[in-house]
Amino acid sequence: MRLGHSFSIPGLVLGAVFFALSLTPSLIPRSDLVQGGICGLSFTAGYAVGVFGSWLWRYLGLPTPVDRVRRLLLWSAVAVCALLLLAFLLRANHWQNSVRALMGLEEVSGLRPFTVTLVALLFFLALLAIGRLFRRTFFFLSRRLEHVIPRRVSLLLGLVAAFWLFWAIVNDVLLSAALRTVDSIYQRLDANIEPDMQPPTDPEMPGGARSLVRWQDMGHQGRRYLALGPTAADIGAVTGEAMAPIRVYVGLNAAETPAERARLALEELKRVGGFERATLVLITPTGTGWVDPGGINSVEFLHRGNIASVAAQYSYLPSPIALMTEDAYGRETAEALFQSIYGHWRQLPREARPKLYLFGLSLGALNSDRSFDLFDIIDDPFQGALWTGPPFRSDTWREVTARRDSGSPAWLPQFGGGAVVRFGNHFGGYQAGRVPWGNFRIAYLQHASDPIVFFEPEALFRKPAWMEKPRGPDVSPDLRWYPIVTMFQLAADMHAGIAPMGYGHTYAPADYVRAWQALTEPEGWTEEELERLREKLGTFNER
Repeated sequence: MRLGHSFSIPGLVLGAVFFALSLTPSLIPRSDLVQGGICGLSFTAGYAVGVFGSWLWRYLGLPTPVDRVRRLLLWSAVAVCALLLLAFLLRANHWQNSVRALMGLEEVSGLRPFTVTLVALLFFLALLAIGRLFRRTFFFLSRRLEHVIPRRVSLLLGLVAAFWLFWAIVNDVLLSAALRTVDSIYQRLDANIEPDMQPPTDPEMPGGARSLVRWQDMGHQGRRYLALGPTAADIGAVTGEAMAPIRVYVGLNAAETPAERARLALEELKRVGGFERATLVLITPTGTGWVDPGGINSVEFLHRGNIASVAAQYSYLPSPIALMTEDAYGRETAEALFQSIYGHWRQLPREARPKLYLFGLSLGALNSDRSFDLFDIIDDPFQGALWTGPPFRSDTWREVTARRDSGSPAWLPQFGGGAVVRFGNHFGGYQAGRVPWGNFRIAYLQHASDPIVFFEPEALFRKPAWMEKPRGPDVSPDLRWYPIVTMFQLAADMHAGIAPMGYGHTYAPADYVRAWQALTEPEGWTEEELERLREKLGTFNER
């Protein structure tokens, strides 16, 4: 029973159960290191629940078994847990391959139990040490306060003080230092100009000699966005006669404030004739300022180059970090750009102005959704929006999904018969409306296997609706919901999962073609021509 003096027996037993359950599949294939991290977090959570349950049992004064019975129960539990872990470890490889098969990936040869167990053990010991340090801090502060205030009050204040102290250390010291380091790294990457990314030779082009935005102020992603787009010849090779699309991008360093950058984007778009094209796309980039090539190339090809697009950078940090640190700033930039572009657009004669669409991927979809108020546009709405891989925090997405038509699945819902909002993916969806799609349209492109879309904190204690049958074709039938454990699995999928093109949070050009074709209805395309376009875009984005 020496083990019981250092560790909680109920905690170890429940931790082992959580460890085993965390080996079951989720949305995205995992590496051994990621699996080890999930197992470590799950084991720690199970251990914590077991410790709390044991304390509550004693606190309530419930009877405990005598030593002989307790030893028998202990060894029985150890045996059961060992068999459980062995059985789940042997099945883990099958579960991972069930996810990989759905995504067209080769099977893995086998999970490395030693690597997974070692990583999980390191996670558990580190978190256990932090937990015990917190406990000692709590008791230390409570005992000091007990000399001057009643004991129960001292316990409460000691707990609050310990929480505050640990939060201050983590947030103000560790997290701040990490963010400063990451910020410095990405700032240098954003400023770096690659040798093959030189300014345009045409002085009239955005970034050229007469441009209102200097090439060096466009940022790393902005320069790539402008330099790697299709030419008139590229589009003409697929569609016949074509124009060169217009792209405008304003980097984070081009002006001091979001409002100034928005005005600069408007003036640059007017200068290059963006409002004279038939279609105009207002893009909200991801956190790094990246615009998905498949998302914009596809609509430029579909409209044979008679299109302009404009984007403004609000961060150079990856979306998860930008979401934590610059959430309000991203929304402010998106709002400023929308107000500037839409404000000018609505003043143009209706018969002469371009069709206006919004586009955003991931964090860009979230901020694009937040960039306007329906009541501000209801008397003169733009044509629509394509929001790809919307994060689970997106208010419009959450409300529409929650209020979906009866019988439609959460991973591909129908809403209001499809009159305004429609959902789709590489298995279809946009043509499923019961009523005609109106003049104002919102299209969502989302994979059932996208953890950015379908993560939810409530998975801690309840089964998500998207796990009900029928499930998405790209979701493993072996996926099951388990309290606490499933939330850790989805969180790991969201932050560390990497899926192949066309699955998870990686959207294929062919999926964008289907979405833009349904949303904007460009004329003159047959299904055979659309298929050739999808094939062309698949290779075009690799160049």
